[in-house]
Amino acid sequence: MTRGYHVHANGIRQHLLHYPGPGPQLLLIPGITSPAITWGFVAERLAERFDVHVLDVRGRGLSEAGDLDYSLDAMAEDAIALVAAAGLTKPFVMGHSMGARTAIRAARKNPEPFAGLILLDPPVSGPGRRAYPPGWAWYGDSIRLAQKGCSAAEMRAFCPTWTDEQVALRAEWLHTCQYTAIKTAYDGFHTDDIHADLPQITLPMRLVVAGGAPVIQAGDIAELQSLAPHIELRTVAGAGHMIPWDDLDGFLGAVMDFQI
Repeated sequence: MTRGYHVHANGIRQHLLHYPGPGPQLLLIPGITSPAITWGFVAERLAERFDVHVLDVRGRGLSEAGDLDYSLDAMAEDAIALVAAAGLTKPFVMGHSMGARTAIRAARKNPEPFAGLILLDPPVSGPGRRAYPPGWAWYGDSIRLAQKGCSAAEMRAFCPTWTDEQVALRAEWLHTCQYTAIKTAYDGFHTDDIHADLPQITLPMRLVVAGGAPVIQAGDIAELQSLAPHIELRTVAGAGHMIPWDDLDGFLGAVMDFQI
C-alpha cells in the first residue's frame, strides 16, 4: 500500500510517498514542476524491483514552501539529510531533470549516504553553455493558470502528448509548485555548473537520455563521458524529456537493471 509521510530534514518539513517494493531502496527526486504524486504511475512499476520513496521537492506538493532557499545547493542538502531522516540505508538516487542535477550536486557534496545515481535527462545548460530548451513562459504561464484554477482541457495546451489522466493530475497539483521556487530552479539551470561536479563523483552512475528531446545531444554525451568515464549510458529512442510519460516500457528497460 502506498503511503505518504513527512520528516524534518535540513531544517524543513519534507513530504515523501512510499511505494513498497522488495528493495534495494530508491530515492526518486522529480523535476522542476513535478510533485511526487505525478510520478505515481512510474513509482508503481519501479516498486516491482525497488523500494521506492518519491520526494516532494521543497516548494512543491506537500513539502514546506514559503520564504525558503530554493537553490541547487539547498535541494542537494535536502537529499543528503533525507536519507537519515527517512530511515533509508544507502539508497540509489534517481533524479529526473532538475532532480538529476540535484543528485549530482548531492553526490559531490557527500557521497556517503548513497549507493549510486540514475540520472534521467539532466539539463546540461550552465555558465557559458546553451540555454535549457523550454523557455520560461512554458513554466510561468502554466503555473499562473493552475494557481487560478484550471481544467484538464486548459492544461492540455501545455502538455499535448500526455494522457487524459496525466494532464488532469498536472492541472490538479501544479498550483502547489511555488512560483519563486520554480523560477529560482529554472534560473539555476543557467548559472549552476554541474559539469564541475561530475569528475569528483565516484559512485556508480547511469545516464538515461531522452532520444527524442533536445536536452542532451551527442556532443553533450561525449563531454559527460569524458568527465565521468565510468558513467553508463542508456537512450530511450524517440522519448521526450518526460521519458516515462512517452515510453514507460522503454524507460523501465533503461533503469530496472541498475545495480552496483
